[in-house]
Amino acid sequence: MNRPTMSGLQALARLREGNRRFTTNVRSLDALLSHARRAEIDRQAPCAIVLGCSDSRAPAEIVFDQGLGDLFVIRVAGNIVAPSQVGSVEFAAERFGTRLVVVMGHTACGAILATLEHMENPGGTSSRNLRSIVDRVRPSIEPLMRTELAHDRPALLREATRANVRVSADHLRHGSQLLEQLIQDEGLLVVGAEYSLETGDVEFFDGIGTD
Repeated sequence: MNRPTMSGLQALARLREGNRRFTTNVRSLDALLSHARRAEIDRQAPCAIVLGCSDSRAPAEIVFDQGLGDLFVIRVAGNIVAPSQVGSVEFAAERFGTRLVVVMGHTACGAILATLEHMENPGGTSSRNLRSIVDRVRPSIEPLMRTELAHDRPALLREATRANVRVSADHLRHGSQLLEQLIQDEGLLVVGAEYSLETGDVEFFDGIGTD
């Protein structure tokens, strides 16, 4: 395992600063120059692991204004956590010494909407592969459907997105013996965040003492 290049909190501060640049239309010189230095990046030392949604409007490297080699990014529809995603996070955390994991959802998530639509019309989803994603998202949304949110679609979508992020982050914290050990002994930080397609802001709301 590589020696950590920075702590989880230091990496979190770096991502927050990068997102601030992104929302103000400023680019980091280091991020820009990293493209020209691609041949010099002979080993990985990412400051953060980002498990995000595959949505084409939410690329982590751009949202956080980071360059080549800065982030280890795992993208899957609905930012769900299945064994392959857990294994990918374990690989980066153990191999590269990365001490921050960010589960990042986003507003207007198609996977969240598809799950709600499937819950309302179970026969409407014909693809077994798509249902495997829906089945991962569904447990985080079902409790919300038994509240007043069921009658307020926009509010339901907002809360469902965050609930899904919380479930995924919690799965990483408690569904892997390796990650649990790194959290306990090595200071690995797992946080949940939501990216706003409308404003470009990333709000960290889970796992940092504010949830």
